[in-house]
Amino acid sequence: MGCEEEILIEQVCEIYERISKLESLKPSKDVNMLFTQLVLTCMPPSPIDLTKLSNKRVQETRSKLIKLCGEAEGLLETHFSTLLGTFENPLDHLNIFPYLSNYLKLSLLEFTILTQHYTPQEPPKRIAFVGSGPLPLTSIVLATNHLTAATFHNYDIDPLANSMASRLISTNPDLSKRMFFHTSDVMDVTSELKDYQVVFLAALVGMDKGGKIKVIDHLAKYMAPGATLMVRSAHGARAFLYPVVDPCDLRGFEVLSVFHPTDEVINSVVIARKFPVPMHSPHDHHQGLGPLMLPCKCSDHHIQGFSPLNQLIEEVAIHEEHLS
Repeated sequence: MGCEEEILIEQVCEIYERISKLESLKPSKDVNMLFTQLVLTCMPPSPIDLTKLSNKRVQETRSKLIKLCGEAEGLLETHFSTLLGTFENPLDHLNIFPYLSNYLKLSLLEFTILTQHYTPQEPPKRIAFVGSGPLPLTSIVLATNHLTAATFHNYDIDPLANSMASRLISTNPDLSKRMFFHTSDVMDVTSELKDYQVVFLAALVGMDKGGKIKVIDHLAKYMAPGATLMVRSAHGARAFLYPVVDPCDLRGFEVLSVFHPTDEVINSVVIARKFPVPMHSPHDHHQGLGPLMLPCKCSDHHIQGFSPLNQLIEEVAIHEEHLS
């Protein structure tokens, strides 16, 4: 490990120690300052691969930090969803959320990726978002700006989060007819998953490697053949903030591309397609085996550092103006 990487890890561990001592992770001056410092430390592109570090202390810190980030993000969204819910038309005031521009850019990135695999004449019509939370900005932005005829089914395990999210779109005559909320653990959602052409998996559904793979395997079992899965991941030092999804984790899917933004959009995006038909071995019926998964060829996947956002800043600015 190089000197720069050692300094980076030490800086992150110091910030973690300070965050772990906070009495609460609800939005406040100290919480906002520390998490901003953490994000700015982890944001610059770095060759570090945190998943391969052998240092047990660093791996434990990373695991705890991801959980703290998830908790803080949930509290932040709850705070602003509550605030937005006090307005007569909440969607007219989304610009009070301090990270709206990040969601606009991430949604634009994900839509741009999707358009490479769907024709403009036949965009996806039914979309599921797993782990939508109390402030479902991705669904709102995609439905408002990009997929204006699609229906969005948002799944979250927390009934309060769904109640808050539903309140935000209830007064909007368009989205209230196209956006639905389901209180379910995704592991209990089975046959309904076949109804969706695209399924988004939020970064914080499955907070560790085992949990994430369990959810992905469940989606592989129940999604429609040929349907698209959009998974949020992390790369480089950003893996201190969010779990990493390796292409090899997507068993039952053909990985189409992995995109690693280098700007303020923190999440990487993995797009995959469920295999059209299960791959069977000719000996399966003799041995009573299930579908045979194709061997993973991570090195064959098209992985690139992709940031179309620099070319689309004007478009983002228009969207921000439209939502503000």
